[in-house]
Amino acid sequence: MKRFLALIMALAMLFALAACGADTADSTDTADGSSEAVETADAQEAEAESADAQEAETADAQEADVEFQSSIMFCGSTSLYPIISSLASSFTDEYTTWDAVDPSFPDKNISIYVAPGGSGVGVSAALDGTCDFGMLARDIKDSEKEALGEGYHEYVVAKDALTVSVNAENPICEIMDDMSVDTIRQIFAGEITSWNEVDPSLPDEQIQVFIRDLSGGAYEVFQKTVMGDSEVTASATQSASMTELATNIAGNKWAIGYAGFGAYTKANMDGQVLFAMKVDGVPCAEDTIVSGEYAIQRPVMFVSGSEPSPSAQAFIDYIFSDVGHQVVIDNGYIPAFTVGA
Repeated sequence: MKRFLALIMALAMLFALAACGADTADSTDTADGSSEAVETADAQEAEAESADAQEAETADAQEADVEFQSSIMFCGSTSLYPIISSLASSFTDEYTTWDAVDPSFPDKNISIYVAPGGSGVGVSAALDGTCDFGMLARDIKDSEKEALGEGYHEYVVAKDALTVSVNAENPICEIMDDMSVDTIRQIFAGEITSWNEVDPSLPDEQIQVFIRDLSGGAYEVFQKTVMGDSEVTASATQSASMTELATNIAGNKWAIGYAGFGAYTKANMDGQVLFAMKVDGVPCAEDTIVSGEYAIQRPVMFVSGSEPSPSAQAFIDYIFSDVGHQVVIDNGYIPAFTVGA
């Protein structure tokens, strides 16, 4: 009997130990499972945060890409047109895409548009937002500057003057090289109509007057500095650009016109076809233009009513670089800036 009881107790203890071991194993398995679950959750959370960060970065990049100004528009003065047009072409040829200009810019094609139309058109387009920059070949009026607002910026590229030019084959070139402001005014007003009225030794040939169209800055400059209260004769032939005006004078032996110094210089590069009269004894030359002694002169510039975008500023820097300086000279103008200044 005692042996039987001892056997029963031994078996009971054995079962108890087995049950304890099973509970311990279950507890260990549960702990291991919980740890794995926590690690998985942490990994998923980190992955989600990384995805969110990438998505936000992509969204920011897309937003910046949308806001980036890849196209720039200039319009206005026909005098500044060849300079900006030439620089726009060389800038685009050199870089092609904006990221080549600056690695922080997006990989977008460079588009710079330049449209002629006259100084008045340039200011109007800058005011109504049709273009980014309005090109002028005259001083900007106080009313225009005020209309462009507190963000007004001007960029003077060159100095120019209006020559009083005749055809180089006109016999007047052999007998005189100077005209008074009043004689010039009378010719352009139609009060003097024949060359023999200027000098009796000249033939009785009708004076052919050539001017810029009325929207051009040159018309306003000439009206202010020479004509005063007098109006240019209605018989004057208007020209759409300074190049055209210079060509018209060169093509007519009895012509006279106020060709810009830049256009005059270019027209005479391959031989003299235009002859510039002194005005009240002062020749139209680089030194007299720079000094201000020659009175019929004007700035050649572009304006805007706001801060330039980063891309626009990059092109502006190019305009005022060594390349731009040389292009101004190549077009017959006097640079109004010193590189690096």
